[in-house]
Amino acid sequence: MINTLKKFTYRAFGLSIFSEFFLPELPQIDMEEHLASVKVHKADLTGLWSELSEGARYFVVEKDFTMFHVPDTAIYLVKNGREIFVSPIEGSEEDQIRLYILGTCMGALLMQRMVLPLHGSALVIYGKAYAIVGDSGAGKSTLASALLKRGYQLLSDDVIPVTLSEKNVPIVTPAYPQQKLWQESLDQFGIESKQLRPIIDRETKFAVPVLEQFAEESVPLAGVFELIRSDVNEIEVTPIQKLERFHTLFHHTYRNFIISRSGMMDWHFSTSASMVNKIDFHRLIRPTTHFTADNLADLILTRVNKKEEIV
Repeated sequence: MINTLKKFTYRAFGLSIFSEFFLPELPQIDMEEHLASVKVHKADLTGLWSELSEGARYFVVEKDFTMFHVPDTAIYLVKNGREIFVSPIEGSEEDQIRLYILGTCMGALLMQRMVLPLHGSALVIYGKAYAIVGDSGAGKSTLASALLKRGYQLLSDDVIPVTLSEKNVPIVTPAYPQQKLWQESLDQFGIESKQLRPIIDRETKFAVPVLEQFAEESVPLAGVFELIRSDVNEIEVTPIQKLERFHTLFHHTYRNFIISRSGMMDWHFSTSASMVNKIDFHRLIRPTTHFTADNLADLILTRVNKKEEIV
C-alpha cells in the first residue's frame, strides 16, 4: 500500500522537499509546505502521457519538463526544477516508486535547477570531496564503502549534486545518508543483511543507512575517479587528460540524454569547462575476477595524500 495519507518535509540535495509520499531515506525537517523548495505530489498523469508521448516508449523531454513512464510502476513528471508529480500504476510497489523519485526524478530536477548531477558516490577525504563515477555495476558504492570503513564521510550515493561557487569552484552538496550495496559486497565487508531493507522486494541489493558518517555540509570537489570493470589481471590507474575530461563528465552525468533533449548542452559544456582544470581526474580499471575495493581505496588515498603534500 502506498503511504500518501500523511505529508512530509525533508532535507536532501541541498533542498527542502515537501512530499505526499513517505521517503524514509531522507532526513525529515519541520517546515511548512509552502516554504519548501521542491514539492512531490500524487497525480493522475495517464491522459497527459498519452497526449505527449506520441509513441515514445519511456521518456518525453522538453526545456522545462521531463516526463517518463516506468512500466508496472508509475508515470512521473518533473517540472521547472520545483515540482515532481507521480502517477502510480495499480499494483505497483512503494519501494519501486520511491526509487525513481530519488533517482531519475531528482537527476532531472537538479539539471532543471542548473545543478550538475554526476552518477556515482562522493566522499569527504581530508576536508575535500572526491567523486567515484562509473557505469552501473562498476562497483562505485562498494569502493565508497571501503573508504567509509576507514573513517571517511559520505556525501552522496548514486546522484552527486555539483554546483559552481561565485569563484567557479565546484562544490558537492550532501544528498542523503544511505548507500545501496549488493549482498556480495555486504559479505565482503562482514555486514549482516538481515536488518537491512531490500531496495526492491525480493532483490539482493540493500539500503544501508550511513547516519554517523554522513557529511552534512557542502564541500569543494577536488577530484574525480572513474571506475571501470575490465578483463585485466591487475588494477590499472591512469590520469584522464584535458579533453577526455569533458567526455568523462558528460558520460557520467546522471541520465545524460536529458541534456540535449532539454536544450542544456551549452550549460553542460560551460559547467564542465569551469571544472576540468580545477580538479584531478583519474581512471581506475579493476579486474572482474576478484574483490578489489580495499586495494582501490589504497590507491585513491595514495593519490589524495600526494596532492595534499604538494599543496
